[in-house]
Amino acid sequence: MEIHIATDSKSSGVVAAQKGAALLRDALEQKTYANIIVATGASQFNMLENLVKEPGIAWQRVTIFHLDEYVGLPICHKASFRQYLWDRFVKLLPHPPRAFHPLDGEIDAQAECARIGALISAVDIDVAFIGIGENGHIAFNDPPANFETEVPYHVVDLDEACRQQQFGEGWFPTFEDVPKQAISMTVSQILKSKHIICTVPDERKAQAVKNTIEGPVTNEVPASVLQNHTATNLFLDKPSASRLA
Repeated sequence: MEIHIATDSKSSGVVAAQKGAALLRDALEQKTYANIIVATGASQFNMLENLVKEPGIAWQRVTIFHLDEYVGLPICHKASFRQYLWDRFVKLLPHPPRAFHPLDGEIDAQAECARIGALISAVDIDVAFIGIGENGHIAFNDPPANFETEVPYHVVDLDEACRQQQFGEGWFPTFEDVPKQAISMTVSQILKSKHIICTVPDERKAQAVKNTIEGPVTNEVPASVLQNHTATNLFLDKPSASRLA
């Protein structure tokens, strides 16, 4: 794991996008098509804003996979992650991607896991752009995360800390409105990515960052498993890195 600490979240987003773009260009030089995973949430705002501006990427040769989505949430809701990805990433690209595979949380969740799981199982992921939650989750794999399952996607129950984060970020009018389940990419599927770009700004993530980097690998801190992925780049700002030794 390589750790990069920037002064602020904007600077962190710039360097994370630059690193991810360089890895994507390398992949496209080596083969006809490339595949990426893209996360959502407030932590990804600056990174995605800069990634769409990166030059020299043949986006028409890139397939985009979706990391997670709430079960039962309409696409018209402001917290819809597939709508987030469309508005903040896909529609802003200079060329339409080869394919975009959003997760639909409004249909049968298990069937959707199987559908997208079959698609992602057929390819290699070149770059995964992810974040870390306040409770240490990656995707919606809250503690204690399932490190054992080999399916690409599964339906998970969201813990209170995760739901409080979504409410606190302003995505929902009340805590009770936050969904209790989500479709999430599994930990094992995330770790299959050749490269991981993990962008984690903000002081409220500082303890999760410390536990991820300095603690043991444990499913009680799901992001700690990134210690086992040799091609992970972790992009922090000074507030999120403030509790590191």
